[in-house]
Amino acid sequence: MAAVNFRMAAAWFALGALALSAVVSTEVRAQAAAVDPAATQILRRMTDYLGSLQQFSVHTQNTLEEVLESGQKIQFDISARVMVQRPNKLRAEREGDLISQFIVYDGKTLTIYNPADNYYAVAAAPDTLEETLHFARDSLDIVPPSGDLLYSNAFDLLTANVTSAMVVGKSMIGGVKCDHLAFRGPVVDWQIWIADGDKPFPHKYVIVTRNDPVQPEYIVLMSHWNIAPDVNDTLFTFTPPQGAKKTDFLRLDTGRTPVR
Repeated sequence: MAAVNFRMAAAWFALGALALSAVVSTEVRAQAAAVDPAATQILRRMTDYLGSLQQFSVHTQNTLEEVLESGQKIQFDISARVMVQRPNKLRAEREGDLISQFIVYDGKTLTIYNPADNYYAVAAAPDTLEETLHFARDSLDIVPPSGDLLYSNAFDLLTANVTSAMVVGKSMIGGVKCDHLAFRGPVVDWQIWIADGDKPFPHKYVIVTRNDPVQPEYIVLMSHWNIAPDVNDTLFTFTPPQGAKKTDFLRLDTGRTPVR
């Protein structure tokens, strides 16, 4: 049976400048070349809060940008429902223009199911969510929705290569008042909008890859945060549907040898 690569079609995108100079103050522009402690403090508050939650669920709307040879940019959308139970459970269901996929991690195995062709693949996985996120990305080329925000040590990962950080100002995302932060690293610019209040959930996340000449952009909108979802072990268990065919992941860490 031919192996199926269950990679997510990923692109890092761009919203464009869109008259940014008209709305960003001179003071904010002056901060752009330095790391503003106020920005990192707000970010740490968010990552510490998310990292402290033993379980939560969230809906995401992901916009992926593909750039044609002509230079024209085409956007594709994927919606996802994500549920996390620490230290070692994850469930994600995503549907969209490019892919429909079910991902489940039960603390021992990682399973990906593609309902369109009724194929699924299973791989032995590490014992923790953080290790499994690394494994999925580095070995299987799979990036769960908003995966870099799911780590318990997300602050360290997000700020490891930051060269500038600033507070852009207050913003409304989906009716929620947020702090708008902007960060820059050697090859990536990213922005995040974090709720202003006692539950500092992220509500928008934008990444731009600058070392790509076309600078594609990745946009995630997050809503319906729930810190007390109805969780049970069956949610993190995969039962193959009738007629589903088991196949293999294409591994990146073993010369793309299928998992057996």
